[in-house]
Amino acid sequence: MRLRNIIILTVLVPLFLILLVFSLVAIKSLEDNVRSKLQNEVQIITHAIGTSLSYALERDTPEALQESLHSAFSFHRIYGAYVFDTNGQKIYGLGLGEELFKPEDIRKVAESGEGLGAYRQHERWNYYSALMPLTTPSGETQGVLQVNRLNTGIENYTGFISIVAVLVFTFGAAGIVLTIWWGFRHYIERPINRLLGVMEQIEKGDRSYRAAIKGPVEYRKLSMALNGMLDAMAAKDADIEARQQKEIELEQRLRKSKKLAELGVLAAGVAHEIGAPLTVINGQAQRLARRKTIGDDERAKLDRIRNEVERIVVIVRHLMELGRQHNVEKEPCRLTDIVANARELVEDELTAQQAHLEVDLDDPDATLMANAQQLTQVVTNLLQNALQASPGGRIRLRARRHDGELHLTVEDDGPGIADAEKSQVFDPFFTTKPVGQGSGLGLSMVHRIVNDHGGSIGVFDSALGGAGFDLTLPLKETQPTV
Repeated sequence: MRLRNIIILTVLVPLFLILLVFSLVAIKSLEDNVRSKLQNEVQIITHAIGTSLSYALERDTPEALQESLHSAFSFHRIYGAYVFDTNGQKIYGLGLGEELFKPEDIRKVAESGEGLGAYRQHERWNYYSALMPLTTPSGETQGVLQVNRLNTGIENYTGFISIVAVLVFTFGAAGIVLTIWWGFRHYIERPINRLLGVMEQIEKGDRSYRAAIKGPVEYRKLSMALNGMLDAMAAKDADIEARQQKEIELEQRLRKSKKLAELGVLAAGVAHEIGAPLTVINGQAQRLARRKTIGDDERAKLDRIRNEVERIVVIVRHLMELGRQHNVEKEPCRLTDIVANARELVEDELTAQQAHLEVDLDDPDATLMANAQQLTQVVTNLLQNALQASPGGRIRLRARRHDGELHLTVEDDGPGIADAEKSQVFDPFFTTKPVGQGSGLGLSMVHRIVNDHGGSIGVFDSALGGAGFDLTLPLKETQPTV
């Protein structure tokens, strides 16, 4: 059912019915009031002349009886006055309406001693007639008085007035309904159809369609609200798309982390197997270096062997650490302390290379549940990589809080990292440095520590022109991602 029909049936029709009932009740009340007034007037007239008539009957004086009856006609619209005996026989009377009551009715009034009033019709005339017993001072009934009063115009036409009122009300109500129907169609239904048209276009896939801001104030507000909702939905869709892209990136990082963990386990096994032979080589080279029979050239070669063995031992230790899942002992630690410790560790290199480090922390007092020593190692490694990529250049360390996480970035203005190499920077033994200047395990260890803390790390192109590393850590206790 259409909205306008619902409004007509549920609002207007009950309202008109209530008004109709109220009008009929008002007309009925008017009619009852007129009738009551008529009855009271007749009763007053009857009692007014009843006393003198009783006296005339008791004295049996016809002249007084006639005079009293004539006095009744001095009242407005009194058309008949009669005196009957106790048997219902007329003694004397004047005017119209003598036969309004039967003798039996008159005898009953005489016997009961109580008056009677009723509406009667006689010869196309409407009367209100009252019967009153005429009693002596001792209480004996000696006759009955009948007074007839002719109905007024309004009394005769109250029924006709009711019919006319109902007809007028019906036609008026029909006119009101038609007017409201036209106004609803023009000012309500058409704007709604315009809004429905907008929604249908959007349903078909045209998300750029917007409602026209016109019409009554309410519809302009509704159109603006609809457009605002569509704009919000568009923004939400863009946000969802961005989140989905982020989830894809996180999934890629997760696969990367699993791959790194598998490589770390394999590397740790290999490292364990070569650890013992390296110890033997180092010990034998040290014993040979102590002999006095060898020359300086041989001794220098033995020292070089020992240095390379120590380098291998460090790599082996890193490999073993890389392949082991740590139970990180966490405690509350302040971000500013971690950054300060890392900066202190690279301060000499910063000074030596005359590099500029910018530190921007939106909340230096931010507290993490983490291993402060390991996080200091992470920040230190990232700063050292930036120094090696941009000697004497510009380095920026920033930290921001967002949705219960800490986002820390380290950027430089060096040559950056090629797109083809970004997916490999966290792999063990991958390095862009010349041979002998890096083991390729620093960023792998960083990745491992971050994962142990339940965070993530990625690489991006910095606005400074070089490479940037984005580190995300939870501010609350969480489980490792791998």
